[in-house]
Amino acid sequence: MIAAAGHDQASGGGSGRVVAFCGTSWRPAKARLLVEAVARDLYHRHGLEAEILDLVDAGPGIAAFTRAALGAEALRVVEAIEQADALIIGSPVFQGSYPGLFKHVFDLIAPGALKNRPVLLTACGGGLRHSLMVEHQLRPLFGFFEASTVSTAVYAGAVDFVEGRLETPAMHARIADAVDQFAALLTRRHAAAA
Repeated sequence: MIAAAGHDQASGGGSGRVVAFCGTSWRPAKARLLVEAVARDLYHRHGLEAEILDLVDAGPGIAAFTRAALGAEALRVVEAIEQADALIIGSPVFQGSYPGLFKHVFDLIAPGALKNRPVLLTACGGGLRHSLMVEHQLRPLFGFFEASTVSTAVYAGAVDFVEGRLETPAMHARIADAVDQFAALLTRRHAAAA
């Protein structure tokens, strides 16, 4: 089952554990709504479930300077990311980049931990001027980890939301394209490991 808003459930779709991590430190948040929409589409189109986590789940202990000093909740989030077979990543955009605490989570992850991991990138900002953040900030971050980011990323601006829901047909089509690429990459990775 996918994780609905406010609920976290582990993956059980047979192609591996999918973790969706969003760099938001509040709820409700548009960036998390985007991640939830991607997770729902992944489930409806491919039967793959995702566990949805964010900085709220990590708690204030995520601000520890070292991994050894992390609180239990924060360590659980970091380990979930490391142990995932695939990741859906979401971030709000602040002044042209991802939030510092979002980046800090990945500073706590060993460089080789995400190698060859399928990753679907999403971001949410106020307008189009932030849309390249996905290509100039998120994709290089996961390139450092040697993760396999899908070619289609999903960026949503304020105009894509109506009463807290993604409503534009173009956004739904982009999510579907990204989800199909992500599922194919995950299935190929799973088959190669078998």
